[in-house]
Amino acid sequence: MIDSGATAFILVCTALVMLMTPGVGLFYGGLVRRKNFISMIALSFIAFALVSIQWVVCGYSLSFGADINGLIGGLEYAFLQGVGMDGDGIPDLLFMAFQMVFAGLTLAIVTSGVAERIKISSFVVFGLLWTTLVYDPLAHWAWGGGWAAQFGALDFAGGTVVHISSGFSALALALVIGKRLGFGGHGMEPNNIPMVLLGGALLWFGWFGFNAGSALAADGLAANAFVATNIAAAAGALAWLCAAWVRGRPGSVGIISGAIAGLVAITPAAGFVTPMAAIPIGAAAGLVCYGALLFRVREGLDESLDAWAIHGMGGIFGALATGVFAVAAIGGVDGLLYGNPAQFLIQMLDVAVVVAYSFGVTYVIAKVVDLAMGLRVTEEEEYVGLDIAQHGESVRV
Repeated sequence: MIDSGATAFILVCTALVMLMTPGVGLFYGGLVRRKNFISMIALSFIAFALVSIQWVVCGYSLSFGADINGLIGGLEYAFLQGVGMDGDGIPDLLFMAFQMVFAGLTLAIVTSGVAERIKISSFVVFGLLWTTLVYDPLAHWAWGGGWAAQFGALDFAGGTVVHISSGFSALALALVIGKRLGFGGHGMEPNNIPMVLLGGALLWFGWFGFNAGSALAADGLAANAFVATNIAAAAGALAWLCAAWVRGRPGSVGIISGAIAGLVAITPAAGFVTPMAAIPIGAAAGLVCYGALLFRVREGLDESLDAWAIHGMGGIFGALATGVFAVAAIGGVDGLLYGNPAQFLIQMLDVAVVVAYSFGVTYVIAKVVDLAMGLRVTEEEEYVGLDIAQHGESVRV
């Protein structure tokens, strides 16, 4: 039976999550050099359009179709067969759309690893393969009745499916495509910090739909997730601010990055922990992700826009923290702090498998695409900038 209140709520949440994808584009676009500003925003729109078609053709079915050996779903929902206007609480079509915007957002996050140097044609092929071979199986494992769900792993809104997968996939892509020309030798400062802050604000705003909507009803669990989301973001922003302040001046990009770190970490936990637990989760995530960023810079890794440091490492921390702070009064499962150390061990196994699978399969996909058609633009195109070389457009002041 359809619940009109829940349906209205999830319609709004779906729109909020969709807004996060252009939010990623603006966030990333502000961080790159001016000659690649349009390119980064365009990649997010391409990711969303590409996944929207893939999802209705086969992605939704592979993710939420009948379980096959705990690994993948069947094809009974391919081309939206049997996905209609009825459903349990909300229409099946709406559930499909809500999950679709998650998938589109995840591919957009992955573009961090290839900023300022990937060919559009190669990205399209990579995106189709990655969504089908990486995202869809992970979504099935966690939410479609796959092995992780059967094993009892907790992921309320995508700590493993969205954030660990995108962060470690971005790292794998960066290693395959190679560093940007001049990386480490020439300045590559953000071209538009206010745009970064605007993109971050859209992400923070959209994240309420991301996490609260994962309750799939307008109820107390959604309210808990909503409040925990904001608390974790605030704690992450303040923790990153303080850490950066100790080392020098607290830049605004760091503050919004800390907020996103807190949002990433609370994503798997939002429906399993109390709002007050969001304070230590968000604050610790801000410090963990800041440390990961410093490590990435120190090691000379050109995972350009830090999806690995924030989404990958923040996702790992959040998934593990879920196994620590989960309380049965919220989500029906206790964690380590409440006498159930087994849950923490389950989370550790889930994290390890998702990290290895995401990184390994992405690396192979990227290698295959690179060998078949080349991932990277020419040196001349990279020097000129992808806005002109790939789109024939430029930012005018």
